[in-house]
Amino acid sequence: MLTSFRGHCAVSLAGASIFLAPPVMAQVVNPADEPGEAGDGVEAGPITVSANVALTTDYRFRGVSLSGGDPALQGGFDIAHDSGFYIGTWASSIDGGPAYGDLEVDFYGGWSGNLTDAVAIDVGILYYLYPTEDLGLDTDYWEPYASLGFNLGPAQATLGVAYAFEQDSLGGEDNLYVYSDAGIGIPTTPLTLNAHLGYTDGSLAPPFLAGSADDTGFDYSLGISASTGIFEASAAYVGVDGPSIDGFTDDALVVTISASF
Repeated sequence: MLTSFRGHCAVSLAGASIFLAPPVMAQVVNPADEPGEAGDGVEAGPITVSANVALTTDYRFRGVSLSGGDPALQGGFDIAHDSGFYIGTWASSIDGGPAYGDLEVDFYGGWSGNLTDAVAIDVGILYYLYPTEDLGLDTDYWEPYASLGFNLGPAQATLGVAYAFEQDSLGGEDNLYVYSDAGIGIPTTPLTLNAHLGYTDGSLAPPFLAGSADDTGFDYSLGISASTGIFEASAAYVGVDGPSIDGFTDDALVVTISASF
């Protein structure tokens, strides 16, 4: 069975103006394991419930720090049906100041399934919520997403897109994000080499968030991960286009330890 890919998005608030730097979506690939492997969750008839928890040295996606360059605690759970439909929620500590607070909670739902033995599809929508913001501003927003996953023997790849349509919480602007992810396992080891490249066109572009007039830009990462049982450890070098701001858009080495149940 082809591993299915579920896009997961997150927001970036640290060190940014509430008007010029709305939240930033980012991509995290969460492969679904084969039956009987770690991370499958608990099955109850056609329903499977799974959970995850992680500690990361810096909450970075699209190269932008979501935690002010500091560690973050993250976790969530999913409920999936045999038909392919799923819902879930995910949360992380953030450094968002009074405009966004110190907590991000994401809700999402969609459908994923195999088109062929080598190609999987995932479509859905996310809602970003900031329950601890103090200013009473409109900060929450919606973002639909879609991705294709490819099984290439020992390698896997994902091509995806996410589009945040015009919303008040995005300053009345929209944002398009396209990305690719790739991973290849090292034979006879628990190690996987990972690479990511993303491109933003719109109000969430890293250069724009860092104070540039340019609302387009790339983010990238190169890393390695190791998994055993329910646990995984990873390290990745992360960078972006545009101005380098310490603890925000500077290049960083990010280490993460996670567990899936």
